[in-house]
Amino acid sequence: MASTMVRDRRMAAGADNWVFRSSGGIDRLEARFTGVAFAPHRHDTYAIGVTVAGVQSFDYRGASRHSLPGQIVVLHPDELHDGRAGDGLPFQYKTAYVAPADIQKVLDGRPLPFVKGGVSDDPGLHRVVCDLLDDLDSPMEDLEREQAITDLTAALSQASGADLPTGVQNHAAVLRARDFIEANLDCAPTLADLEQAAQYDRWRLSRDFRALLGASPYRYLIFRRLDRARGMMSRGAGLAEVAQAAGFADQSHFTRHFKKAYGMTPKVWAAMHRRSRSARAV
Repeated sequence: MASTMVRDRRMAAGADNWVFRSSGGIDRLEARFTGVAFAPHRHDTYAIGVTVAGVQSFDYRGASRHSLPGQIVVLHPDELHDGRAGDGLPFQYKTAYVAPADIQKVLDGRPLPFVKGGVSDDPGLHRVVCDLLDDLDSPMEDLEREQAITDLTAALSQASGADLPTGVQNHAAVLRARDFIEANLDCAPTLADLEQAAQYDRWRLSRDFRALLGASPYRYLIFRRLDRARGMMSRGAGLAEVAQAAGFADQSHFTRHFKKAYGMTPKVWAAMHRRSRSARAV
């Protein structure tokens, strides 16, 4: 790999080649390269990512492939490929490396999904991959990682033309899982915890939970934490105190999820709430 390894993108602002790797959870990275980036090689994992800038070109399964900004690249395990700039200018991308064994936990014996050609414009896959690669600075909670694998498996299966089977949802199990989440907002529950509480297979539970409640178990947990945070902020609590008490890893983690949910930072939300409260008091 022709690269200058750095741990902070800001330090590499003037560098031609750099790599930034995530701090935990699924192995994820963001990189920028010029010219030939990789000689032909193979992974024993899926390499699933999105082109951020430039033209990401590579030889894969007997043909040259080209990914433009916003397109998804899916390289199947044990497939020979290389990597280079497609137009002579730098290219930048984010990617995740996911073990087939993790995908197979969701598939339960069905064949691994194969996305032909290595480049995809599938909107469902695009949404899931971009969400997975949105924030490389914060480590992933266990439930967040497990949910990401579940969502990614479903999106890969759909993009490959092999949708996961659906059936009648287990409403009682979903309600047991919901109650467990609401009783454990301070903890970091895993799908294994939810499986035990719901007395139902964790992967089916994840799919049924989304179908019946409109959100994944992890997103449901985040929204309930945000509800708690808004209540604390409305009573005047500081943001650092709120982030810790609501169950977030730190204030940055809290701010990222709050803005994604409500379209503004907690600081702006709190200031608006204070102004509206003052106006009502006049």
